[in-house]
Amino acid sequence: MSRSMGLTTMVPHGTASCWLGCLLIHTVQLMVDPHRTTPAGLPRARSLGIPFAGTPGPWNAITDVPGLEVGYATVIAGDAVRTGVTAIHPRGRANPYDPCAAGVHSLNGNGELTGYVWIEESGTMSLPITITSTAAVGLAHAGTVSWVAERHPDPNDVWLLPVAAETWDGFLHDLNRQRISEQDVHAALDSAASGPLDEGSVGGGTGMNCYGYKGGSGTASRQVEWGPDTYTVGVFVQANFGDRSELSIAGVPLGAALADDDPFNDTDWLAPPGAGSIIVVVATDAPLLPNQLKALARRVPLGLARTGTTGSHFSGDIFLALSTANPGAFLTGFPLGATGPEHVRSLDFLPWGRIEELFAATVQGVEEAVLNALVANAEMHGRKGRRMPALPRERVVELLRAAGRIV
Repeated sequence: MSRSMGLTTMVPHGTASCWLGCLLIHTVQLMVDPHRTTPAGLPRARSLGIPFAGTPGPWNAITDVPGLEVGYATVIAGDAVRTGVTAIHPRGRANPYDPCAAGVHSLNGNGELTGYVWIEESGTMSLPITITSTAAVGLAHAGTVSWVAERHPDPNDVWLLPVAAETWDGFLHDLNRQRISEQDVHAALDSAASGPLDEGSVGGGTGMNCYGYKGGSGTASRQVEWGPDTYTVGVFVQANFGDRSELSIAGVPLGAALADDDPFNDTDWLAPPGAGSIIVVVATDAPLLPNQLKALARRVPLGLARTGTTGSHFSGDIFLALSTANPGAFLTGFPLGATGPEHVRSLDFLPWGRIEELFAATVQGVEEAVLNALVANAEMHGRKGRRMPALPRERVVELLRAAGRIV
């Protein structure tokens, strides 16, 4: 069984040749444009010439939000195991307890994102976020709790309620019999880092499909100028939704032209068109109130619609938006002793009338993240001999060029 936790280069001490080799690798990586290519060398949507509005961050990834880290555990074995888990630390691995202001929105609730009720109640969330396969959401939740208890023990046995979300990877993966392990969850959490991210069939997105092509993990970011400050809006998607007939890229409907080679519609697959799910995490360092973050989450469907979907009853489309601003402001605990002035908290926040640019950044980032999940991918074979093709990038370029959308 192959369990990939990301790319790590180990150099034996005193080995000059290895040191020089690693230096060359890192030099080449620095020469690669992270807006166009993933760390694994796969093309991103911008490499096809697809036009996008807005200004991306340095990595064009959710990790452009300062302090936020992402890790993957990818689990592939035999013919029937195509799964994994993605871990997101909003404030980094070293700081799991400090809550973030947060808001959630469900376009269609045929799915799961644990902690949803508490976020609605308190307007906050803490602890790492995990995204995985439907049948493994409980394991991801429990694995996050045990990771926090081991890596950041609290003598008071603090109450832990992490966010664990899912999409259904049962077309390629035997999800009801083969699942991730607690060790896989820990590995994803431990491997989390800042910087550019791999996309496509990695982490929780390993077995996912999108618009009848191989889908999975995708990310993007936008920078927003706000007076003298620059804020970042980062997006991460686990894309497992959409019917081929609806696919649209850069405003060009492509479903009819790309109708061939669609395993969802050309085989005995029984699920209705558009069945699947998508989980979206939107993160920003802009200081926002919980209701403002809920408003950001409500803008996610506008970005999804740009890729063609009309939303399916059989798709669980659930979105979380959070802000890493105001560190320490939402810390709480059992009330001990008398109430005093020291218990009064202050928050910085942007006024409602001045956050339109953040809405636009969210919509733009969601659209690009979905297309990155499609472009940075390859054909995959899985359970029962099933096959999911990759987006035919050259044909897409030809169609967009014919439509006058790219040169």
